[in-house]
Amino acid sequence: MKKVTAIINREKCHPKLCRHECMTYDPINRSGGEGFHLAEHGKAEIDEALVTEMHKVSAKMCPFDAIKIVKLPEALEKEPIHGYGMNQFRLFSLPTPIFGKVVGVLGINGIGKSTAIKVLAGVLKPNLGKDREATHKEMIEYFKGTEAQLFFERLDKGEITVSYKPQQVDLIPKTQKGKVGPLLKKVDEKGKLDEISKELEIDMILDRDIKDISGGELQRVAIAAAVLKKANLYIFDEPTSYLDVRQRVKVSRFIKKLADEDTSVLVVEHDLIILDYIADLVHVMYGEEDAYGIVAQPRATRTAINTYLSGLLKEENIRFRDHAITFEPVLVSQKKSEEAIVDWEDVEKTLGTFHLKTNTGSLFQQEVVGILGENGIGKTSFMRILAGEIKADTGQLAEKIKISYKPQYLQSESEEVVSVVLKDAKKYKSQILTPLNIEPLMEKQLNQLSGGELQRVSIALCFSRDADLYLLDEPSAYLDVEQRLIISKVIRNFMEKRGKAALIVDHDLMFIDHISQRLMVFTGIPAQKGAAEGPFSKEEGMNIFLQDLNITFRKDPESHRSRINKEDSVKDREQKAARKYYYV
Repeated sequence: MKKVTAIINREKCHPKLCRHECMTYDPINRSGGEGFHLAEHGKAEIDEALVTEMHKVSAKMCPFDAIKIVKLPEALEKEPIHGYGMNQFRLFSLPTPIFGKVVGVLGINGIGKSTAIKVLAGVLKPNLGKDREATHKEMIEYFKGTEAQLFFERLDKGEITVSYKPQQVDLIPKTQKGKVGPLLKKVDEKGKLDEISKELEIDMILDRDIKDISGGELQRVAIAAAVLKKANLYIFDEPTSYLDVRQRVKVSRFIKKLADEDTSVLVVEHDLIILDYIADLVHVMYGEEDAYGIVAQPRATRTAINTYLSGLLKEENIRFRDHAITFEPVLVSQKKSEEAIVDWEDVEKTLGTFHLKTNTGSLFQQEVVGILGENGIGKTSFMRILAGEIKADTGQLAEKIKISYKPQYLQSESEEVVSVVLKDAKKYKSQILTPLNIEPLMEKQLNQLSGGELQRVSIALCFSRDADLYLLDEPSAYLDVEQRLIISKVIRNFMEKRGKAALIVDHDLMFIDHISQRLMVFTGIPAQKGAAEGPFSKEEGMNIFLQDLNITFRKDPESHRSRINKEDSVKDREQKAARKYYYV
């Protein structure tokens, strides 16, 4: 198989605005042949059989950075399972469902995780790199001698029935109309709507219209819809997005119970703590964003995650990242500076039927404080009070300070160009724009950005403003594992170098653990009352929070990442007996 290929981003390709540099400098064109040319769709194209390393020169000449010359791994022997057309993304290999197991899929955004599971779910018909859909016979022949061959044979015979929970649950209200209960009743093939709605805590919203429920409620409704169908393969694409930590643990336990000797479960998940907790085996996916994706053989969950973090597949002798992702020693200090940036007195606020109360607290220079708590108990309201968007009924900030706020929900309808929005961020190129990989987005409009791209732009915008205190509400949403860890490093470095403070609300426990020096913990009853306590030291705050969840944390000896102990394991029992829910 050819090992060099060209990938052309058609959104970035603007032949009417350039001088056709890719064609002018193409070595084949210059020798009288046809290399890069304009295709019928009006964008640049090249016969992939003609691409060589020499085309890197003509690709670099593209003023819109629309062309990549990509070297494929030497080990690839077959054509792709699925391709999106000439010079477009292609997927090699698939995850393998295993009966009795929860199999996870881990990899960066843009390398085909969703494409792979859509093929398994039957939502996307693969083409084996050709210009037509592959037949069942061709799929079985393609995977001859592998576990996937058995899967497609059983699928062809009707022995496997698939139920699929898609990634973008926010799109559900655009295709489904009506109340939650009747909509779920339509797909309830097991007659277990009452039981499953209670277990997923959506029984109280069955009478509400699907368009009026929150993102977290939509996620659990989508999970319920998938599980109510009679199937022996359940596929969940990012089942914990929009959920708070307690809900993530609860949903993970629910999904784990689905796997038995007659049922297999496949899960794509970016929250490493949850993936570690939910999966028995994990496929690492690697490749190049928007170019190609490859599924590695499954490994035991701990081994797979540590392999992913290392960037090296030892058995395959493939390095897919030029550096290992490492977790620095946990910071448990009270504060890094004696100088407070902001103090607040006891704050109270009533919003409709909801009441929020906080104790007195302070934030100090050079520190990052994480906020943990369920959805609906006042975390965002507290941030908005600090940001000055809503006024407290009692209590106040001790002094006026400059605050920059990144809200939870990101608005993407604007046609503004990113370079205009981030005009003040250019002075922080090395601190913000480069590590967040913003430069490739500069000429895009906000309404053209994906969720992850919009998140990175929103974080950059927050830090481009001159402020004393930076408030970030759910900055890890829509980001993959590597992006989350990069964001955490950017935030910490920014606070330390500029002597500022940051307050972070997030539901990814590993992200919060990795980024925070101290913690605030919110408790209460969702939509009724909330109480904010702290900031505590990280150890004390984590202990309070994890005890409420009834889970214990240990540290992986190899990668030093946080891991949830198996329920009722020796270590779990020992830590609970010692009331040490969080490792030190």
